[in-house]
Amino acid sequence: MTAMVLAASRRGGDDPVARLQNRSHKCFVEVDGIAMIERVVQALLDSECFARILISIEGEHLLRELASTRRWLEEGTVEVVTSAENLADSLTALATSRDESLFPLVITTADNALHTPELIRDFVTSFAQGTGDVAMAATRESTVLAEYPNAEFRFFQFRDGGYSFCNLYGIRSVKGLDAAKIFRTGGQFRKRPWRILKAFGVVSLIRYKWRLDSLNGLIQRFAGNLGITIDAVILPYAFGSIDVDNPKSYEVSERTLQQRRTQRK
Repeated sequence: MTAMVLAASRRGGDDPVARLQNRSHKCFVEVDGIAMIERVVQALLDSECFARILISIEGEHLLRELASTRRWLEEGTVEVVTSAENLADSLTALATSRDESLFPLVITTADNALHTPELIRDFVTSFAQGTGDVAMAATRESTVLAEYPNAEFRFFQFRDGGYSFCNLYGIRSVKGLDAAKIFRTGGQFRKRPWRILKAFGVVSLIRYKWRLDSLNGLIQRFAGNLGITIDAVILPYAFGSIDVDNPKSYEVSERTLQQRRTQRK
């Protein structure tokens, strides 16, 4: 498979996480002493699931600012795909290239600082065994709260309980890139539910707000609107859905990584 890490910055130095360490991109911020993008790429490498690793960012010169990513570039371990203005356009550009060698494709984000090789392998295994054009990783609310009871995370609420998505997707072929249409409205549906209305219509919004569908039921409704099939992959990792997108999640991630490092000693 191919892995693609989404590392472009939409807000630059104004991002609240980037401001913590005065970085141009939040993925260059160090969590427990290591830059997030370095952690993500290393987890992908250690999973041993991928023949190619692509990094989607504004320019290769940015990755040369870090010793690790500069070395990976020079060794050919990673490749750069120049990002477009937004996520949807970046994925659409891949579809336009019609490069079938990219698939199956696993997409992750450069702020998934807590993802481990084990989590990635579990997702890839489920994706490989599935049949959907797209696979989406999620974690149950109960799983997260069992390990992070006081973290005050928010969850999507469905008929079968709460879930949070893990910013980890599988795309089986070029057809699956039609899922990029979801992000034309900007995504972040939990924070801005009105975007469900814009992306999928009033019926989907009503069914979500009134919890009339299970997670899988609503996903299949969305998939039908897009003309594709989608598999939900439920991962049993409490940290799977924690990305570093604000100072609070930064603190949780820093603490978790410190605990892991202590346990390894």
